[in-house]
Amino acid sequence: MASSEIEVVDDTATVSAAAATGGGAEPAVPSGAGQEGEEEEALKDDVYTGAAYGDLEKLHRLVEREGRSVAEPDALGYHALQWAALNNRVAAAQYILEHGADVNAIDHTGQTALHWSAVRGHIQVAELLLKEGAKVDAADLYGYQTTHVAAQYGQTAFLYHIVAKWNADHDVPDNDGRSPLHWAAYKGFADTIRLLLFLGAYRARQDKEGCTSLHWAAIRGNLESCTVLVQAGKMEDLTVQDKTGLTPAQLAADKNHQHIAFFLGNARRVHERGCGGNGYFGKLSKFGLAPLLWCIIIVLIFVYVHSIILGDYNTNMTVPFGLFSWLGVFLATAGLAMFYRCSRKDPGYISKNIRDSQNQRDDEPLLKRGLDNPELLDGNWSQLCITCKIVRPVRSKHCSTCDRCVEQFDHHCPWVSNCIGKRNKWEFFMFLLLEVSAMIITGVTAIIRSVQDPASPASFSGWLGYTAINHSWVVSFVIMDFLLFFGVITLTVIQASQISRNITTNEMANAMRYSYLRGPGGRFRNPYDHGVRKNCSDFFLKGYNEDIERVVQTLQPDEEMGPIQTSAVLQNGESVPLHVNGTDHSSTDSQVNSKSHSQSSAKCCSHNKKSERTPLGLGLGLGCSNPSSRYVRSLLPL
Repeated sequence: MASSEIEVVDDTATVSAAAATGGGAEPAVPSGAGQEGEEEEALKDDVYTGAAYGDLEKLHRLVEREGRSVAEPDALGYHALQWAALNNRVAAAQYILEHGADVNAIDHTGQTALHWSAVRGHIQVAELLLKEGAKVDAADLYGYQTTHVAAQYGQTAFLYHIVAKWNADHDVPDNDGRSPLHWAAYKGFADTIRLLLFLGAYRARQDKEGCTSLHWAAIRGNLESCTVLVQAGKMEDLTVQDKTGLTPAQLAADKNHQHIAFFLGNARRVHERGCGGNGYFGKLSKFGLAPLLWCIIIVLIFVYVHSIILGDYNTNMTVPFGLFSWLGVFLATAGLAMFYRCSRKDPGYISKNIRDSQNQRDDEPLLKRGLDNPELLDGNWSQLCITCKIVRPVRSKHCSTCDRCVEQFDHHCPWVSNCIGKRNKWEFFMFLLLEVSAMIITGVTAIIRSVQDPASPASFSGWLGYTAINHSWVVSFVIMDFLLFFGVITLTVIQASQISRNITTNEMANAMRYSYLRGPGGRFRNPYDHGVRKNCSDFFLKGYNEDIERVVQTLQPDEEMGPIQTSAVLQNGESVPLHVNGTDHSSTDSQVNSKSHSQSSAKCCSHNKKSERTPLGLGLGLGCSNPSSRYVRSLLPL
């Protein structure tokens, strides 16, 4: 059975559109039939080219001296205001509006200038249009609003702006029942998906073909998009069927995306086993291995006291050796106390943002609902937690086992049945130190007591045989003690090394993924490392390290070296004075990503026909990469 796919339906008439370069130094400009070459197009003496290039001098001459109109469309039906919006020509757009252009004028596809500004994510010109009365909910012939366009082109910052400030509908369906989330999932824009889910987009919405956003992500074989949707979803999202009876995993397999099919199938098996918390294994997973470890430690302490300290070895212990042997019991017991505190203590959970949508007023400004977070304003979309509906602090992470976001997330430890984070890492490390010390002392004591037995043979082989027969509990204790010792001492050394550098296990494992751990040139740089002494003193005295970034100060070559007093900002906004010595340099690289787009029209979505062509969105569209398309020239080449 053929899988679902959006089918491109080309118009029977060839449409001559504008040749353009997307988003770069060269703007998109209008073109006429029969003309070739961008230079010739750029020399066209009309208001449309002037608007596209932002040529105010040309606009002044054409409008005020020659009486040209800025309200009339060009030969292809596109308005000068649309060309200005497409290329972010704010001054030109302002001039055009002041001279009679309709801010809500539509072309032959029903699109306004605001639609065109969303293609490249031009917030400045969109802000101007909206202030001048542009309708944020205007839809074209296919039902695409501005939010659809932004989602289709992955313009996450633009989408955030019009939703947060202008209350645009982020979950409105188009004529085919597809919301912006459907389009973002199909196009594979993971950051846009995160934002839409954070805003509360309806994951289970089915379009006219019965497809959810997860169906479309599976069809395209985009693993990151599928991962984000699965993390935010439930069991029902994995089992929902389209109108042909296919689940997302089956559609992925039908498209030969085997890695996606395996991922979705595995996610479904995890839910079916009850690891979400409702089944037997789910309830058992909440306890983890903590009860088992608790029993192991208690049994070892009991065997140590009964068979080694109080065992019959026909010899009495000296007072110092007796104190030494009981010190092992004390340390092991203290370790149990730390173990209990670590497993029961809040590791640094961040409160979920549970909004009461029923009591939420429609006219309440969205910026008052927590959308004015600095991380969102800076475009740090990876900090969005689509499950907790919060903007996470930089060093936090969502734990899939605990289903909570944790400050300074280190790792989820099944042995303590809890996450290790900012608030319980001190207890975890002290537990490791105490137990390592206890295992060393008890192991040494057990060996010494066995050797001191006067009844044991003098030869080594004879002593081994005698001890194995007469002190079997001691042999079992020593074997278990040293097996545990090597694993615990390894973990202790790793944790000590990370504490001395003020870095977490999660950050070490994902160093190349987190942008805040990359310095100039993409090399690893830990901004929270203040030196071994300060890192360790803060951790052991406070119980945790503050998220204070180490300030890198840039000095001019002719400046003298010396202490520089500056300040670092905590995540809560407090300013902390710091003293920096040296001439460290930092630089910020910025990259401008450009996109180009093509125009065509999508009139239907065929669910029973298999097509490998790219889906079309707007009239100025999602673009068609099929070389056989009848659109030889495009308004926005993809």
